[in-house]
Amino acid sequence: MFRNQYDTDVTTWSPAGRLFQVEYAMEAVKQGSAAIGLRSKTHVVLGCVNKANSELSSHQKKIFKVDDHIGVAIAGLTADGRVLSRYMRNECINYNFTYESPLPVGRLVVQLADKAQICTQRSWKRPYGVGLLVAGLDESGAHLYYNCPSGNYFEYQAFAIGSRSQAAKTYLERRFENFADSSRDDLVKDALMAIRETLQGETLKSSICTVAVVGVGEPFRILDQETVQQMINAFEIVGEQKGPAAEPDAAAGQEAAAERGGSTDEGVAPMDI
Repeated sequence: MFRNQYDTDVTTWSPAGRLFQVEYAMEAVKQGSAAIGLRSKTHVVLGCVNKANSELSSHQKKIFKVDDHIGVAIAGLTADGRVLSRYMRNECINYNFTYESPLPVGRLVVQLADKAQICTQRSWKRPYGVGLLVAGLDESGAHLYYNCPSGNYFEYQAFAIGSRSQAAKTYLERRFENFADSSRDDLVKDALMAIRETLQGETLKSSICTVAVVGVGEPFRILDQETVQQMINAFEIVGEQKGPAAEPDAAAGQEAAAERGGSTDEGVAPMDI
């Protein structure tokens, strides 16, 4: 009946020291729509790809506001993500009521990781099949965390999860050294560019992506579609202007080489295919 006799229970170890149901939950995160996060010293930006089951349906919400200083983006099972975001919201409310101050981001992430870890140690439970990018701002600065279904958590400068997230990670790895000193608009632009990398040729539009921002003097909020589309149009126009500007320079170089009587092909590297 079962192909693997060690995956019928989350508390059963395989001889190789693996918990297969936890690995299956982590695989569910990889199958979800892409979510991206990046931070500077003052701001954190979250972005995600909106997927609809059919042309007749709307997309499911992937970014949730937890508090004025915290928000999450999810990849994986959306239902599990809603449950965890509601838990985080309750923890923020209770802490604020008790101590009259915002809940530190790191403490909330640890509580969330503990909740996820319990599901890997109880035979009557299953791991949460969702990964969360937690963006927040507290007294120690801006933070971006990734919470894994296994109960692990990591802090990142920039990260991407979900399907085709490797393309976004490659883009972020090339650019992350500039993120610390980036402005809010530059972070949003880089987030949109990273989202575009996950689309595999599909045109980037505000209708297929969601972007949220939290930062110094700016509570967590999801940007409306008009604002996102204006930003997309702005950096696409800049890219188009840079492209034609390079063409006259190349033509001038070829004319100069022809005047010298030399071949323009000499010393030129072959084109990458």
